[in-house]
Parts: sequence; structure tokens; C-alpha cells
Amino acid sequence: MKIAVAGATGRLGRHVVDILGASGHDVVPISRSHGVDVISGEGLAAALAGVECVIDVATGPSPDQHEATEFFTTATANLQKVGEHAGVRRIVVVSIIGTDRLTGGYNAAKLVQEQAMLSGAIPVGVLRASQFHEFVEQLVQWGTQGDVSYLPKARFQPVAARTVAHALVDQATDPDWAPQSDDAPIPEIAGPREENFIDIARLYVARRDVPLRIEALSNPAWADQDTKLTEAGALLPSPHATLAGPTFQEWLESTS
Repeated sequence: MKIAVAGATGRLGRHVVDILGASGHDVVPISRSHGVDVISGEGLAAALAGVECVIDVATGPSPDQHEATEFFTTATANLQKVGEHAGVRRIVVVSIIGTDRLTGGYNAAKLVQEQAMLSGAIPVGVLRASQFHEFVEQLVQWGTQGDVSYLPKARFQPVAARTVAHALVDQATDPDWAPQSDDAPIPEIAGPREENFIDIARLYVARRDVPLRIEALSNPAWADQDTKLTEAGALLPSPHATLAGPTFQEWLESTS
């Protein structure tokens, strides 16, 4: 099958490209470094010529809700419009577990993306994933002030990016594939064990010898609605989710 991967050089996309290639598929990488821009549309028509399926794992450059929404709606419109003209038969897009339960930021932008994709002419399948193990490093960096990283007490079930990539490829290449329907729950994939940001960040800095102390946020100004929701479990998978390893600790040890 000829499959295009939007966001081919990213944290998730590089795994998708690798898995597809190893499985014998004809892979078309879509990224600016490959001369294809999903925002401007440059090179997109040529890239999608003869493509049967697009796996969209492109990520916005900013966590700001407005900027992320602008990115996702523009990219979605271009993939749907140019893809329809090229004869693309399906799109599989990755989203985030909890995006329908949170109210702002990047998660809200991903929900808009889901809705825009599902309203397009090309049939779409969605896979909601938990936060990646690889995200923890960025999380620690975002919270760093001096020699301390301040993080919320959010609960989640982190998953390896490569595990998500395998699930996306399986969904995209399933001979019995069917688009997302209004009456079916959106598929989810998460790691095998519930964690919290504080414990997992402490494990990360200890294993990687990062000279930081991890502390829980205690400033009431941070206690917005989404912070409270994530601490209550809004990022945790639904009962129908697929759970797959490795655990964060197993992944950390294997990538040291």
C-alpha cells in the first residue's frame, strides 16, 4: 500500500515511517525537510499522488491553544482537499486521550482537529493516545525554574511512541478498516500502568542524572479547571482502551 505520513520526521512520525517501511509499504514522508508543507500546501499535491492512505501525526509548533488550533485546522483542510483530489481513500489521525474532557490549550485544539477531520470528504479513523514516555523530558523542561522543576499532580498512563506507531500502522493497513462512526467510541491506546507526573519525573531525573529537584505545584494560581481535571484523572484511558507496554521504567532503562 502507498501510504503518506504527515509529520514524518517527528517524535511519532519517524517510528511510523520505520514500521511501514519494514512491512514493505511504499512510504511517502511528508515534512518540510522533505519539501512538503501541510500549512502552505507546497509540494502536497505531488506527495499525495497515488497515495491510498494518509497517517497524520503532524504536531503544531506551539502549545498555545489559538496557534495550535490554527495549525490543525489549516493542515486538516489541506490534507482533506488535496487528498480528495488525489484520490486518497482514508486518513488515520492520532489524537490525545482526554482531549474531549479538558477545556483549553493544546488538548482543546486537538479536539477541533478531530472534528474537522471527521467532517471532511475523505473517511477518517482516529486513535487517541496517552502522553508518550518521550514527553516526560519536555514536561520537566517546561516546569524548570532554576534548579527545581514544578509539575502538577496529574495522573496518566504514559505509552511509548513506538507502541502508538505500531497501533496506527495496524489501523491504517487493516483490510477490514472502517471509518470512525458517531455511535462507536474512539479507539484509545495507553501504557500498562497509571503514573503521576511527579513520581515519573523524579524517576526520569534520577535515571538520567539531571541536576533538578522535582516539586509539586502548590501555587493556587495554577489550580485552573484543567489542572484539577488532570489531577482527578482526565488523562486516564477509558475502559475500552488498549493497554500496551513497555512501562515508563522499562522504557527508561532500555533507552539509557
